[in-house]
Amino acid sequence: MNFDATFRKGFASDNWSGVSNEIMLALQQINKGHHPSYGENDPLMNQAQKVFKDVFGDESQTFFVYNGTAANVLAVQQLLRSWQAVVAPHSAHMNEDEGGAPEKFTGGKILTIHSENGKILPEQVEPFLNSIGFQHHVQPKLISISQTTEMGTVYSLDEIKALADFAHKNDMYLHMDGARISNAAVALGCSFKEMVTDTGVDVLSFGGTKNGLMFGEAVVFLNKELAEGFEYSRKQGMQLASKMRFIIVQFLTYFENDLWKRNAENANSMAGLLGKKLAAVQGLSLSRAVEANGVFAIMPKDLIAKLQKEYFFHVWNESKNEVRLMCSFDTTLDDVEGFVAAAERLK
Repeated sequence: MNFDATFRKGFASDNWSGVSNEIMLALQQINKGHHPSYGENDPLMNQAQKVFKDVFGDESQTFFVYNGTAANVLAVQQLLRSWQAVVAPHSAHMNEDEGGAPEKFTGGKILTIHSENGKILPEQVEPFLNSIGFQHHVQPKLISISQTTEMGTVYSLDEIKALADFAHKNDMYLHMDGARISNAAVALGCSFKEMVTDTGVDVLSFGGTKNGLMFGEAVVFLNKELAEGFEYSRKQGMQLASKMRFIIVQFLTYFENDLWKRNAENANSMAGLLGKKLAAVQGLSLSRAVEANGVFAIMPKDLIAKLQKEYFFHVWNESKNEVRLMCSFDTTLDDVEGFVAAAERLK
C-alpha cells in the first residue's frame, strides 16, 4: 500500500510532527518476540519505574497511559471529589480542549481565571477560598497549571513553588499539565526534579507526544500515598494498555542520552529564530515574547490566508489577527527560512 504524504511540514502544532528516529527504532526492536501483557512482571516496567524515580525522586510513583487528556483527567480525578473544583487559567487545555472530559469523569467543576499570558498567581486563586465550608458552593481543591502554558509562556521555579505553597497552606493540591514540560525544562535550564519535585507539585501529567514520541504519557505522583488505588481508576478509565511495552520503551528511549533534551532544544531554538526573523518583516510583529517552542505573531488577515495555503498554522485570536506558530523537534532552518521568505513574498 502506498501512503500519500500530502501535508507540507508546517507550524500548526508540535503534534503534527512525526516520531523521533530513535523512538521508531526502539518500537521496531521491542516488536520482536513476546512480552508480558499490561506491564505485569515485565522487566521493562521495573526499568521504567527506576528511571522515573531517578528523575523525580524515590517517593514518586508513575503510571503510563495513552494520551494527554487521559493523563490530565485521571490525575485530577484521583485527587478530586464530585463536589470539589479545579482552579485553572481560562486557556488551560483541560478547560478549552478536552471536550468536557474532566467534568464528565470527575463530576467536579473547573473554576477559571482570565490570564493574558496563560499563567496564574496565588492572589488570583485566593478569592475562591471564600467558598470553602459553604455547602452551597463547589469547594476549590486543586490548582492546575500548564508548563509550558497554552500561551507559550513558562512558569519560573519560584512561581511554581509559590503556587504549591499556597495550595498546601489551604489544603489544596497542585497539578501540572506537562504536555510540553521538556520545552519548559530547556527554557529554564533546569532538571525535571528541580521543576516539579523540589517546587512541591503533587501530581504531574508528563507528556512526550509533542516532543518525538508516537503515543503514551505518564501520570507521576510525587507522593506515592496520593497514588493509592490509581491502578484501578486507570483500568476503569480504559487507559491500561495491554501491549504496555510499546509505551514503556518509548520513555526509556526518551530519557536515554537525553533525547528529550535534544528534541526540545531544537524546537525551542527554531522558535526563537522564527520569532526573530518574523519580527524583522515589515508589517508583522510578535504579540508575545518567545519563551519556548511557540511563536505568537500579528499579521494582516489577507496574508494569513495566503500563507496558510503554503504552510498550515492556526489563528489564535481572530479579533487581533494573532496567529500561533509551533516549532517541533524536527523543525529545520530551511523550514523557518522558507516560511519567512513566503511571508515576505506574499505580503
